[in-house]
Amino acid sequence: MASRFYQWLDSRLNLKPVERTLLDEPIPGGASWIYVFGSVTLFLFVMQAITGMFLAVYYAPTPDHAYDSIRFIETEVLFGAFVRGLHHWGASAMVVAIGLHMLQTFLYGAYKPPREAMWMVGVVLFLVVMTFAFTGYLLPWDQTAYWATQVGVNMVGTVPVIGDFMMRVMRGGEVLGALTLSRFFAIHVLFLPSVIVTFIVLHLFILRRVGPAGPWTDERSALTKETFYPRQVYMDAVVIGAVFALVATAAWMLPFPLTDKADPSDTSFVPVPEWYFLFYYELLKYVHGPLEPLATWVLPMVVILIMLFWPFIDRNPARNPIKRPVALGAGVLFLAVVLSLLGLSIKNLYAVPRADPAVARGQALYAGFGCAGCHRIHGAGGAVAPDLSFVGDTRPEREWHLKHFKDPQSVSPGSFMPKFPLTDQQLQDLTSYVLSLKRTP
Repeated sequence: MASRFYQWLDSRLNLKPVERTLLDEPIPGGASWIYVFGSVTLFLFVMQAITGMFLAVYYAPTPDHAYDSIRFIETEVLFGAFVRGLHHWGASAMVVAIGLHMLQTFLYGAYKPPREAMWMVGVVLFLVVMTFAFTGYLLPWDQTAYWATQVGVNMVGTVPVIGDFMMRVMRGGEVLGALTLSRFFAIHVLFLPSVIVTFIVLHLFILRRVGPAGPWTDERSALTKETFYPRQVYMDAVVIGAVFALVATAAWMLPFPLTDKADPSDTSFVPVPEWYFLFYYELLKYVHGPLEPLATWVLPMVVILIMLFWPFIDRNPARNPIKRPVALGAGVLFLAVVLSLLGLSIKNLYAVPRADPAVARGQALYAGFGCAGCHRIHGAGGAVAPDLSFVGDTRPEREWHLKHFKDPQSVSPGSFMPKFPLTDQQLQDLTSYVLSLKRTP
């Protein structure tokens, strides 16, 4: 049936030339697992686009409703939390995939003539992906999103001459508020997708014109040549399936919680950016005073320009990394600095105990409603109702507790626990507190 349908389409649309263009591209040296990262990155972008469209159906890009709409997606929409998890962890996976793709290209010297333009377009795509991450971070409109974005916008303001103007354009005025959120949303869902699709098409067009670079030695490239289909397609499909399974598992098992709703008056809040910005977050701790612009815009601009024009900086004609000691040393040094700063930042973050504000609010609700009159926690309280000392271990299902607090009889027939007048936020907070009651924190 599928074969007949394809023949019917081919007879009308002449698909054979398209098939040859997409699948019969020769790969110097043959298929390899090291070539899968480009396809993985493209797949993750498509997944981000699809999950983003579903999230946009329920999302309201205003300060009054953004936070509540994300909360609604998380708690009320069927598979909403899973789709948001796919979008969140997919962003991290996309950063890793495009980073590995660029690393493989750098290691194999695939930026050398005639592929300079393809490398430069790839650098632009990497910057667009990071811009996606930055603009998307504000959209939940919680404390972390608000203050992390405030830091980023303020850094732009340190650029001489045009910094103030750029900062006002990003914020839509003098302060970070409703116009900022609507602009970031528009950039995230309209402008950036158009830009990235354009540069993906350009990247693939250049690849088709100049062909894959293949192994870094001509001898290995000449040993064998095979087409993109079937072996490379198989390898790409296997890795894409594994990556999707990993992202889906993270989305299902590791929910991405919201912090409190954004409060511009709470200047005591210390934001922590996503992990792929942590190395830069750590760098800013060591640069203060007159040297601050060095870290906020001079150094990033220098690194971006070096990356962009690297094919013209590295004039060594060899592609073998052993024969490019300067380029290899520069790459190793760059990765060592970034990974060291990332490791330091993660170490420092985990060294400081971080209390979830929702747990504290839930504990206050527990005390306020007199729950200790019936329940016991670590020996304190009544004994007429179940002991809650380790309920986070014995019953870790969040949905069960939410239903229980809404209507105890619905999940525990015969329970004498009354219905308490709890708002959705209070339900979430009380559940967070109960789930925190574990043997190990």
